[in-house]
Amino acid sequence: MTTRQSTGSRLLVIAGLVMFAFYSLAPVWFLLVSATKSQDDLYSTNGLWFAELNLVDNVRTLFTYNDGIFLRWMANTLFYGIAGTVGQTLICVACGYGLAMYQFRGRGLLMACVIGSFLVPGALLTIPSFLLYTDLRIVDTPWAIIVPGFFSAFSVYLAKVYAEGAIPKELIEAARIDGAGEYRIFFQIGVRLMTTGAATVFLLGFVGAWNSFFGPLVFLRSEENWTVMLGLYSWLNVKMDSSVDLTSLVIVGSIISLVPMVVLMLAMQRYWRSGVTLGSLK
Repeated sequence: MTTRQSTGSRLLVIAGLVMFAFYSLAPVWFLLVSATKSQDDLYSTNGLWFAELNLVDNVRTLFTYNDGIFLRWMANTLFYGIAGTVGQTLICVACGYGLAMYQFRGRGLLMACVIGSFLVPGALLTIPSFLLYTDLRIVDTPWAIIVPGFFSAFSVYLAKVYAEGAIPKELIEAARIDGAGEYRIFFQIGVRLMTTGAATVFLLGFVGAWNSFFGPLVFLRSEENWTVMLGLYSWLNVKMDSSVDLTSLVIVGSIISLVPMVVLMLAMQRYWRSGVTLGSLK
């Protein structure tokens, strides 16, 4: 009886994983297939299978359309994402380390405010943020996208939880006894032990910045400052406003925009692997 239940449970889990894989990979497969088709084949052939291969021409058209504005959008998004996420990682890891390692008055209230901020919808801050950025004269500039990326309550909480489990307080006390200052302890001990947590914060922040749409839509006006997501959205609106159809460019651009995410995931695997190994040694 137990063997039958185990076999049934295993089959149920496998079936669920197969359905989840299909649900996750089907849109990617559709994009890959559609990116190889010409504009006519895109509407006249099976959407889930290949037709005449036209990928090279599609990519060439994407990179040359409107004086290569897509490459400018990619560069903007990469710059905004890296600059904002590096700042977010430094600030949030330092805040999480401080909340985890130091005892001070108001620590509990501060942590409650951090957790409570999860409940505040980001859209609720749009009008106050726009008015503030207008006074600071940073609307339609990279700073309107980079500066908000420095701060993330969830990343602070994540860094705090990871610091509590990864950094022994006895090690910090031993460093203080040896005469090390707080900044030296943080950068030479805390940051090294929090590498996996910092990598996770960086990855989540970069993915969020790369896929960000609402912020650029509100704060960016000039086409030269747009992100790739906002630019692709504008190409979809071209079809609604005129007889020009840029659907094939949007599809190919969506595929190209996935490349940085794949590269980042592959590049950061070693940090998670080292973190898991460190945890097993403990």
